[in-house]
Amino acid sequence: MSKLDLIAHASFLAALLTLSGGAALAQDPAKVAPEAYKVTSDNQYVRVLDIHLKPGGKSPMHSHPGYVAVALTPCKVRFSAPDGKSQEVEFKGGEASWRDSESHSVENLGTVECHVMNIEVKKASKE
Repeated sequence: MSKLDLIAHASFLAALLTLSGGAALAQDPAKVAPEAYKVTSDNQYVRVLDIHLKPGGKSPMHSHPGYVAVALTPCKVRFSAPDGKSQEVEFKGGEASWRDSESHSVENLGTVECHVMNIEVKKASKE
């Protein structure tokens, strides 16, 4: 193999590793923060997470596919994305909202435990 071929192969490999870097960030919240995220149901269509985040509590960077978040208690949280952008969100108890797939860390900004159920969608129906 010539030097030029080696450089081309190395460049291709580097490009592949760079493009797959997002996958490296995709962490399962139940694995990176098992004290806060519990899987209560998991099948071919959905995965349900029962989340308890104490006041001031934080969860490290993790990822979700598209999901419905159902706040069981009032919550004020800060979502921080891998690019450093953050968003403060308040949920009323009983409120449900859709969130597109995302990677984020979460911080409970409130004074009470934030209790949320996330219903992560895998696929909508039988094919």
